[in-house]
Amino acid sequence: MAQAPGSGLQWTELIIFGLLFGLVTVMGFLASKWKSAANLDHLDEWGLGGRKFGSWITWFLLGGDLYTAYTFVAVPALVFGAGAIGFYALPYTVLVYPIVFLPALRMWSVSRAHGYVTPADFVRGRFGSPTLALLIAITGIIATMPYIALQLVGLEAVLRTMGLNGTGIVGHLPLLIAFVILAVYTYQSGLRAPALIAFVKDILIYLVIIVAVIYLPAKLGGWGEIFDISQEKLQQPSPTTGQPSGSIVLSDNNQLQYITLALGSALALFLYPHSLTSVLASRGRNVIKRNMIALPAYSFLLGLLALLGYVALAAGVKPISNNATGQPDSNTVVPVLFDTQFPSWFAGIAFAAIGIGALVPAAIMSIAAANLWTRNIYKEYLKKDATPGQEAKQAKLASLIVKFGAVAFILFIDPQFSIDLQLIGGVLILQTLPAVAIALYTRWFHRWGLIAGWAVGMGWGIIMLYGIPNPKTGKEHFGGSALVLDKLSIFGWRPFAGSMMQIYPGFIALIANIVVAVIVTVIARRLKIVNGTDSTSGPDYHVDEHDKDLRPIGSQ
Repeated sequence: MAQAPGSGLQWTELIIFGLLFGLVTVMGFLASKWKSAANLDHLDEWGLGGRKFGSWITWFLLGGDLYTAYTFVAVPALVFGAGAIGFYALPYTVLVYPIVFLPALRMWSVSRAHGYVTPADFVRGRFGSPTLALLIAITGIIATMPYIALQLVGLEAVLRTMGLNGTGIVGHLPLLIAFVILAVYTYQSGLRAPALIAFVKDILIYLVIIVAVIYLPAKLGGWGEIFDISQEKLQQPSPTTGQPSGSIVLSDNNQLQYITLALGSALALFLYPHSLTSVLASRGRNVIKRNMIALPAYSFLLGLLALLGYVALAAGVKPISNNATGQPDSNTVVPVLFDTQFPSWFAGIAFAAIGIGALVPAAIMSIAAANLWTRNIYKEYLKKDATPGQEAKQAKLASLIVKFGAVAFILFIDPQFSIDLQLIGGVLILQTLPAVAIALYTRWFHRWGLIAGWAVGMGWGIIMLYGIPNPKTGKEHFGGSALVLDKLSIFGWRPFAGSMMQIYPGFIALIANIVVAVIVTVIARRLKIVNGTDSTSGPDYHVDEHDKDLRPIGSQ
């Protein structure tokens, strides 16, 4: 077995981790020659992999993109700390695929027809509004940043468990080195790098989880024993609040939170720029159809991963203290579980799986954010005559800035509740749903209605998040993503005063967004205000890879 976590460097684990990390680093650099065009000096090539990924590559890429350190670290940590509410991630990943099946096909087709690289490109073409496209681009970049930071938190949890738990900047040095390597091979190879590495990541993850869900329950007395111990521990009063920290079943107060969180997360997932980047990199509509059918296999994997939170409770896992903050880091729950229950050599493989599972989506996210900056801010406002080569160079530089911006961001966050980084980002990205997803089917909304709805949704969403405290740390603002209905205020009116039931604020903000968009649209139509020019047409939403006269890949 591995030595006790926190007692020094775990050399066996570090060596295996380093070897596997070195393998994917080499693959990242070699990826520029894999399925490559004459050069990568075009966003179609660097940012979308030439738009020619088939079913298997897309399946691994989307899996690597959507199932991240959030899945491997944050969800089990939430189950460990709060119980059943952490399983909201399971129904949301079941709901998401039928919800996005048809919109994803329409987005691929219209983007392929017009050469769109980002969702903001589509909005620009659909409504003829550079302002609305700018708002969508800014939202995508801002919402992606905490998601990238979550990947860093997951990687740091693994490094900390292996003994790399220094104070100050020294404590973050291994993370900085890892991201320098990531930044360099992403700069060189673009989307091809994470697409190729995703094969290794998924193989490792499936291997580790299959072993974990068979070996660990057998070692700890079976699932019945695990659930009994978990319920007993979750029911113990918290020293901070005096209340039980959670339960293995939902309570009356968090059932609405569970439902709205699952539905809101499902609606948000494919609005994220990195999700759409993986879709647009596909070769054709049939590739997307096959993936929407096959990707629920990852949902099964997610359920097994979430259960590890209960396994960690039964095993008596204690989170490692972050030497930089002096606080227990709950994100180390699964790494510590593996470290204490597996032989050192297998724990090293498990840590590599989690670490690579953080790097793959971080690369895709930084590429997606870079594409938004390049197409919808740089070219639209700073250099309208930018050539494809200049666009590609700008995107490469932007991807570096995004990565290191996320590294800087992690220095100022509380990693104890890293899952809220993703949920807070979800509140923001949900506000693009009317302009992106609904607009794939109808242009009824007026562009000024969409802008007004976005402003209200974003503003109210941020205000609600600002007012949520964290009772465990004493943090007064941005302390979570569960809003108590008693605190819901509409211009001073509190419709649910006295209710302790919780709800996901992103869901409320989205409803307000749509209501305002409808009202302003009706007013704008009555006043006959021009709604911009739609550069798309009906057939554009149904084109496929072999259609005649289809726009050549890599053309301006």
